[in-house]
Amino acid sequence: MEITLNGYYTLILATLVLLLGRFLVKRIKFLSEFNIPEPVAGGLVAAIIVYALNIFFGYSFNFQQELQTACMLMFFASIGLSADFGRLKAGGTPLMIFLVVVSTYIFLQDLLGVSLMSLIGQDPLLGLVTGSIALTGGHGTAGAWGVVLEDKYGVTGATTLGIACATYGLVAGGLIGGPVAKRLIKKLGVQPLPTPEQQSSVEKLAGEQSLYSTQHNENEDRANKEVFEKPDNIRLITASSTIETLALFAAALAFADVMTGIAKGTWFELPTFVWALGGGVIIRNTLTTIFDFDMFDRAIDVLGNASLSLFLAMALLSLKLWELTDLAGPVLLILVAQTVLMAAFAYFITFRVMGKDYDSAVLAAGHCGFGMGATPTAIANMQAVTDRYGTSHKAFLIVPMVGAFFVDIVNATILQIFTQMPFLQ
Repeated sequence: MEITLNGYYTLILATLVLLLGRFLVKRIKFLSEFNIPEPVAGGLVAAIIVYALNIFFGYSFNFQQELQTACMLMFFASIGLSADFGRLKAGGTPLMIFLVVVSTYIFLQDLLGVSLMSLIGQDPLLGLVTGSIALTGGHGTAGAWGVVLEDKYGVTGATTLGIACATYGLVAGGLIGGPVAKRLIKKLGVQPLPTPEQQSSVEKLAGEQSLYSTQHNENEDRANKEVFEKPDNIRLITASSTIETLALFAAALAFADVMTGIAKGTWFELPTFVWALGGGVIIRNTLTTIFDFDMFDRAIDVLGNASLSLFLAMALLSLKLWELTDLAGPVLLILVAQTVLMAAFAYFITFRVMGKDYDSAVLAAGHCGFGMGATPTAIANMQAVTDRYGTSHKAFLIVPMVGAFFVDIVNATILQIFTQMPFLQ
């Protein structure tokens, strides 16, 4: 029996999924420790329920796709509207070098996924799903590209596989970042911060703790300036700023719609969400550079995160878990290989290219976080290291800017290049 739900009921179920996810993340320590997003926690439970209803009672559900698509486009538009290229200059040469390092890794990540998927006799486009689509891209990118691969290229189960791989990546990225950094720091001979028991006097303890607390808070303040790092932070926005921001979103989505139509069937044909991201980048940097317009990042942040949460909830409700049955074993092996690649790249390449010092070790931990999972995972990895060994202003400046903004632009570009390669058609 097939049940079709309109936009109202789809939205109701999506919000219930988000509330369930919030409850689970608060109650289950594993979910909170590994930064599993609330939409993913609740959505996977909902997907299992839908799967059980299909297996035991033959029910299948069709959800309103237009609303899901609109939320997806708003999320990618928010990334573009937040990508101020002036920040590249603010980050200086180290930020540019780190962006090149990350770009190189994304290419290798996709190359490994495509090669191994072809080796086991599966559609090589699924290798992109087990590569940067789900791992560097995360759940939002996995859902967006999954739809493109299914509709345009006929790749069955791409969305379901992408969500599963992205969830694996969040956990794996959180697990490998700390050990990689710890091994590098041990080689450098950096000693952990002294514990209270190791202090020779109460006065010395108070003084050093005060200094460390101040430095650590400066790091946190710097990280908190990046709008996608703390989605639950209270952000004071007004009705007028919200309306202005919605106008910017509307312009980015209109640009995406027009360019999708113009580019269709040409060599520069791109998925609509890539045009939405690109439109946001153009609007943001045109307004701030030429017209000195003051962008209201907090409103962009709120609308972007809300759109992402709703999109993920609806995408997970639409998962067809039964499509993964034959791929489970081979995909797990590919993901393990990706984990080894990430750890090795961060250890031998990221650390060495970024300077072979303490800051580079912290950067390596951060790279493991968003290279396999998401920027919040990267921040959590780095905080775990700096809490133990001391602050790293350089890492907390560079990683949030690259991981939260610029990596999505680079990833979309590299993925578009891969999908146009003849052997993947």
